[in-house]
Amino acid sequence: MKNKRKFIDVIAAVAPTLATALGGPLAGVAVRTIAGELLGRPDAGIAEIETAIVGATGPDLIKLKEIEAKFAAEMKQAGVELERVAGADRDSARQRQVKMRDWTPSFLGLAIIVGFFGVLAWIFQYGMPSDGREVLLIMVGALGTMTTQITNYFFGSSAGSAEKQKIIADLKGERA
Repeated sequence: MKNKRKFIDVIAAVAPTLATALGGPLAGVAVRTIAGELLGRPDAGIAEIETAIVGATGPDLIKLKEIEAKFAAEMKQAGVELERVAGADRDSARQRQVKMRDWTPSFLGLAIIVGFFGVLAWIFQYGMPSDGREVLLIMVGALGTMTTQITNYFFGSSAGSAEKQKIIADLKGERA
C-alpha cells in the first residue's frame, strides 16, 4: 500500500495529465503509453509501471515528463480530430436535409424548442408539481440538452470556432 501511495504521489507531481488519465476512461491508453515509452514494452502491466515509477531516477522522471507532454499533445490532436469528425457529421446531416428537402429535422427541432420553453413557462406560471417533480426535472434537463444540440446543428458549435480562433492566434504568434 505504501508503494501504491508513493506511485500516486510521484505520478501526480511529475505527470499530472497522465495521473488524471490513469484515473479515468483513458487509463488503458495511459498505461500503454507509459509502458511503451518508459519501459520499452507496451504490454507491461500496471504493477511493473508502479515499480518503475516508485524507483525512478532523475533521468527517468525527466523521461516521464516528456512522455506526459507527448501524451497531452496526442490527446489534444485526438480532440481536434474528433471535433473535425463531428463537424463533418453535422455538415453531412445538413447537406442531406437540403438535398432531400427533408422538413423532419426542422419540425423536430421546432417541436423540441417549443416544448422546452413551454415546459419552462408552465413551471414559472404554476410552479413545480408535488407529484412527479423528479420526472419533470429530468425532462427539462433532456429538453435543454436537445435544445443545445439543435442550436449547434442549425447554427454551428462554438467549440470549432474557439479552436479556429486559437489556431489563428498561434499562427500569428499571439498568446492569450
